[in-house]
Amino acid sequence: MTVAQRLAELLPHATVTTAHGVVTADVPREHWAEAVAAARDDDDLDGAFFDHLVVVDQSPGGFEVVVRLWSVARRCGLHLRTSCPRDEPTVPSLVGVFAGASWHERHGAEMFGVVFDGSPDPRPLLLPPGGTARPLRKEHVLTERVARAWPGAEDPAYSGEGGRPPRRRLQPPGAAP
Repeated sequence: MTVAQRLAELLPHATVTTAHGVVTADVPREHWAEAVAAARDDDDLDGAFFDHLVVVDQSPGGFEVVVRLWSVARRCGLHLRTSCPRDEPTVPSLVGVFAGASWHERHGAEMFGVVFDGSPDPRPLLLPPGGTARPLRKEHVLTERVARAWPGAEDPAYSGEGGRPPRRRLQPPGAAP
């Protein structure tokens, strides 16, 4: 039985796909923690270990939370993924399943504003108090890119060489021209 077949059998609420050799299970948000715990505890996957957890901004659709687990017995990784809307960025915490998820959840909460329900340590992780809120969201304006030109020319058209006029300088999203 393949990893994809085992996950499909183990997680009846999930949609399991394989692309480019990576098995991914899309899990509804309400079954998130129980699905990750089931993958961890499955004997056939031989105690899948926590690798990492990331938040992905799928603007304007919302956020995806992806956890990567590693199966030692099968020598392969697998992804479990859930999503939440932008207006309600809340996902159950995985700290009760994997203690190592705490740092990753704190990072996702601070950088994207995703709330991990049940997280025992919601303190800020990297940013100073009063700093920029949610700097990795796509709607966050990179003010430094507006204030001065990006150094270095990767394309001769930007430097005026090459016999053609330079391209119109693009503004970051949300910046006024």
